[in-house]
Amino acid sequence: MKHRLKRQLGRLTTERPYQLAAASAAVLVLATGAGALAVGSDEDSTSPQPVPAASAAGSGVADSSSEAVAFNAAPSGTESSSAAPSNAAPSSAAPSSAEPSSTSAADPDLTKEAAPAPPTSKVLEYDYQAQINFYYCGPAAVRNALSATGIERTQDELAGPLGTDQFGTDSAEDVTRVLNAEVEDGPYQTRMISGGSATPAQMDQLQADVVEAITEDRSVVVNIAGSATDTAGGWHSFPGGHYVAVVGYDDDGRLVQIADSANPATSSYWMTTIALANWAATRGYSA
Repeated sequence: MKHRLKRQLGRLTTERPYQLAAASAAVLVLATGAGALAVGSDEDSTSPQPVPAASAAGSGVADSSSEAVAFNAAPSGTESSSAAPSNAAPSSAAPSSAEPSSTSAADPDLTKEAAPAPPTSKVLEYDYQAQINFYYCGPAAVRNALSATGIERTQDELAGPLGTDQFGTDSAEDVTRVLNAEVEDGPYQTRMISGGSATPAQMDQLQADVVEAITEDRSVVVNIAGSATDTAGGWHSFPGGHYVAVVGYDDDGRLVQIADSANPATSSYWMTTIALANWAATRGYSA
């Protein structure tokens, strides 16, 4: 038994150092090869390549699985062609897909032609009639105004809708209502001049309204009160109120022609628009 143990110890003494040396040499070679692989990857990565340890079974090849490759970071300032697309939501500052608006000038053939300027002077053709009683100035003025548009009505036919009685016709608003009931498209509107005299803006408005209406072949009916002087020096006074029709204008509306039903002897006369505006103060007109 002793001799057998001695022989085994001797065998281990002679063989073990060689095996240990061979194993150490193999490990050294594998480690050296793996280190060379790690150093060679620096051109593709800014971070050191992790080097997996060699297996105890003696494998001399480092792990090159897809997980190890994906660990490499792309060099700064470059894009990796194998990088996976980002899942981030698009930025709110993304460029709009709407087409830019055109800055080219509009086609002159497609633009709407401007309305022609009104004439400097125009007088309507109308059928004058004096009022048939002292309180029918309202129906008479409306009747004379409608005749300029080719509409024939009697004073009696108009008195009822106007609400006219022995005290006269109440307001320019009644006149506007009846005119719009008779004239197509109801173009008339009421302008009130509530102060004791007309303002410059109200004078300008009356001038513009007269030019527009006469240009469209419509007469204007004005509710006046007090006294006024025409361009010929004639004096016209109606302290209790009166209605007249405007049937023409001159000098771009600075002068107006009045059809007055009160007296056939002075059935028509010219007056400045300023004088007519002040004559209509506290009342109004339909244009």
